[in-house]
Amino acid sequence: MKVLLVEDHEGVGSLVRDLLQDEGFQVEWARDGEEALHLERTYAFDVAVLDLMLPRHSGFDILQTWRAQGRRLPVLILTARSALPDRVQGLNSGADDYLTKPFAGEELVARLRALWRRVHDQPSNTLTVGRLTLDLAGGPPLWEGQPVNLHRRERDVLEFLALNAGGYFTRESIFARVWPNDSLSDARTVDTHVRLLRQKLSGDAIETRRGQGYCFVG
Repeated sequence: MKVLLVEDHEGVGSLVRDLLQDEGFQVEWARDGEEALHLERTYAFDVAVLDLMLPRHSGFDILQTWRAQGRRLPVLILTARSALPDRVQGLNSGADDYLTKPFAGEELVARLRALWRRVHDQPSNTLTVGRLTLDLAGGPPLWEGQPVNLHRRERDVLEFLALNAGGYFTRESIFARVWPNDSLSDARTVDTHVRLLRQKLSGDAIETRRGQGYCFVG
C-alpha cells in the first residue's frame, strides 16, 4: 500500500512514517499543503493520512480541492483537533475516517487497512492479493481458486506477508512477528517456511530482494 503522509510536525511525521514503513507500507511525506497537492498529482497513492493544521493550505482546503477535482483518494484525517465541530467538518469535507492525536499505532494501521479493503470492495474478513484469497477468520486459503493445506506457522507467515503485500521484510522482522515468544527457534526457520509456501503456492508468489528480505507479490 502506498501512503501519502501530510504532516508538518517533524516528530509526529517521523513517528508515523517509521511506523507505516515498519508495517510494509510505502510512504511519501509532504510537510505542507502545497507539497501535498503536488505529490498527489504526481504519484498514485492508495490512501492519504492528512493533518489539518498545515502551512500553505490547511488540511480542509486540501481535502476540498481533491474532492472538487473528482479525486477519490481515501483520506484519513490525523489531527490534534478533537472537537466535535472539527470532526464533523472533516467528514463533511470528504474525509473517509478521522483519528485524533495522541493515537495508538496499531489503530492507525488497522484503520488504513480497513480503508483499503473498503475501496477494493473486500469483505472485512477476506483479503485478496493477486492469486491468493485469504480468509482472515481462519478458513483455508485459496490459491488460484483452489484450497491450499497449510500448517499453522506457514499460514501465519503467509498472512503476515499478504497483509503487507508489496513490502519487504527481513527474516528477523518476520520471525519477531510470527514467533514472538519462541525461544526454541531462530530466524532461519522463516527461510524454511517461505520455501514451503513457494512449493505449495507458486515459486514466484514470494520475492526475495538481497538486503531487504521477502515480499509477497501474489
